[in-house]
Amino acid sequence: MSIVHTKIAEVIQLEPQVFTDDRGFFFEAYNHHKFAQETGIFTNFVQDNHSCSKQNVLRGLHYQIQQPQGKLIRAVVGTIFDVAVDIRKSSATFGKWVGSELSAENKRLLWIPPGFAHGFLALSEIAEVVYKTTDYYAPQSDRTILWNDPDLAIDWPLSVPPILSAKDQAGKPLRAAEIFD
Repeated sequence: MSIVHTKIAEVIQLEPQVFTDDRGFFFEAYNHHKFAQETGIFTNFVQDNHSCSKQNVLRGLHYQIQQPQGKLIRAVVGTIFDVAVDIRKSSATFGKWVGSELSAENKRLLWIPPGFAHGFLALSEIAEVVYKTTDYYAPQSDRTILWNDPDLAIDWPLSVPPILSAKDQAGKPLRAAEIFD
């Protein structure tokens, strides 16, 4: 597994070693020991999630103010543009974002630590995303930051308006959102 540090050091892109032959491919998507050894992050994942989105569906920017979740994300079908926004007020990168293209083809994973808002845009006709979380879903502490907050200026690769849930349409701008200290 190779580690690629993004412009926000705590957000890490992982590129697994893929073994291919005439039958197909094999790779280890997650190994607790190797993840800790390679990243220096010692965490336990408690929940796996799987979502399917049509092209141009934009999900996010989501986070939990209580029981914040670290997430290890990958696309298993199609391609997404995955985004992490630092919403830790005391951080030097507060309000900054990083984006990474994750696809079934490139097999990259993205580690997003607690204290970040997360969202993604489905770029392919269908995109299935699986991700591990470090804490359980807590609907009472679920929050959403507006995906197109001008203060964040996320450069979403959109050619048409995104398809949004009511929850995502009602997101708050970062300056009005409940954030981490």
